[in-house]
Amino acid sequence: MGEYKTTWREKIGYGIGAVGLDLSYGMFYSFLSYYLSSVLGLKEAFLLMLTPIARIWDGINDPMMGTIVDNTRTKMGKYRPWIVIGAMSNAVVLFLLFTSFGMSGTRLYIYIGVMYILWGMTNTMADIPYWSMVPSFTSDPKDRNLVATVARTFSGLGQGIITIMTPIILPMLSTGMTTDKGYSATGFSRWAAICAVLLVLFSTICVLSTKEKHVVYSNNSKFSFKKMFSVIAHNDQLVVFMIVAMLSNAGWYLTSGTAVYYFSDVLGKPTAQSLFQTIGAVGSVLGLLVIPILSKWFSKKKIYQISLIATIVGYVLMYLFGPVLKITIALDIAYIISSTGIASMFVAQTIFLADIVDYGEYKNGERNESITFSMKGFLQKMAYTIQTIILFGGLGIMNYNSQITSAAHTINEQTKSAIGFICFGVPPILILFSLLVFSKKFKLHGDLAEEVHQYIVDKRQGEENA
Repeated sequence: MGEYKTTWREKIGYGIGAVGLDLSYGMFYSFLSYYLSSVLGLKEAFLLMLTPIARIWDGINDPMMGTIVDNTRTKMGKYRPWIVIGAMSNAVVLFLLFTSFGMSGTRLYIYIGVMYILWGMTNTMADIPYWSMVPSFTSDPKDRNLVATVARTFSGLGQGIITIMTPIILPMLSTGMTTDKGYSATGFSRWAAICAVLLVLFSTICVLSTKEKHVVYSNNSKFSFKKMFSVIAHNDQLVVFMIVAMLSNAGWYLTSGTAVYYFSDVLGKPTAQSLFQTIGAVGSVLGLLVIPILSKWFSKKKIYQISLIATIVGYVLMYLFGPVLKITIALDIAYIISSTGIASMFVAQTIFLADIVDYGEYKNGERNESITFSMKGFLQKMAYTIQTIILFGGLGIMNYNSQITSAAHTINEQTKSAIGFICFGVPPILILFSLLVFSKKFKLHGDLAEEVHQYIVDKRQGEENA
């Protein structure tokens, strides 16, 4: 039984879990910044300070959680118990993060700071074991690609629900004091509560629908910075992946996090974001077909390069049709190109990371699934940190907060131009750097990838025979 595969029931059940995780993820990465700055009126300087502090703690917490998962042994396996615990914890914190309880001043700043850090910790508790399960499902490359594609499909669905529905639902749920766009603190709190309930429900379905078929347990290793740095330092492809993913993801997060500012403050049409994201969802669906179709002719490395190039082209067109020419429908159409490339990119990253786990075992004789996969969550947060620094740094320079809190509530043209450039002009620059690093340094493809795969299959066969 060297090869082990998954059923479609397992694939779908596993994917449903991603919907819940990305409801929370989408609220945090796409709308938290706007909620904190434009609804609660928190200063940009506070947010610029908070995010790096949270990342310093994540640098400790994420690999520590990976080690805890690696050492977990239960009848349910080592991943699924933590998915349930993490999802329930993250659901509670998500609701609290978007609920201010009428606080203001120093109390509000302290409260938000604590909840912000707790969200990252609880998200890690669910996210690391969820994505770490991929190698335990199957060793077959094609089946692994399919599992990752299905999971990313549902992940995109979760984010799509947030980005498309939030601008529509928020005004419906909002009462009391609202912004001129119809958003209120109450609306955000109620919407977060709904997402929290769905997060727990979908994560439970995931756990009940899946089975960890082949789990490699660690030898009760303890977390240490020496261990973490050793895993990274002795896996050159993990280092390359970290740089590539951080740059490309940061570009994408800039758009997802700044879009609400662009459509609400620059265009003055917040519900237009729903159409923009709906059209982008079409591209996301198309992106899921890229790897299965192009894999007939191209290697995974070449497909990833094509995906990034398509993303860059789409962004150049979006910047041209959006901030420069202000042709909104053309901007929306161009978004299909970028979202197609991004969807394919995310699927490929999940596949690459599973392959990198195998590569680490092949090269170093030791398998560190959860520590390796913890880098995925940490890199996402680092990418968000880059997004926050660029976004709030830019808004701070343009005195955004003072403009929205003034009696006129008007945004000047310079600030509008800055928001447009941050949303559509900076991302392709970051993604271009990511492409250059990937093209020059990534080598886990072709003969080496085949050699690694065969090594893992033979080793598992020997373990089963023994």
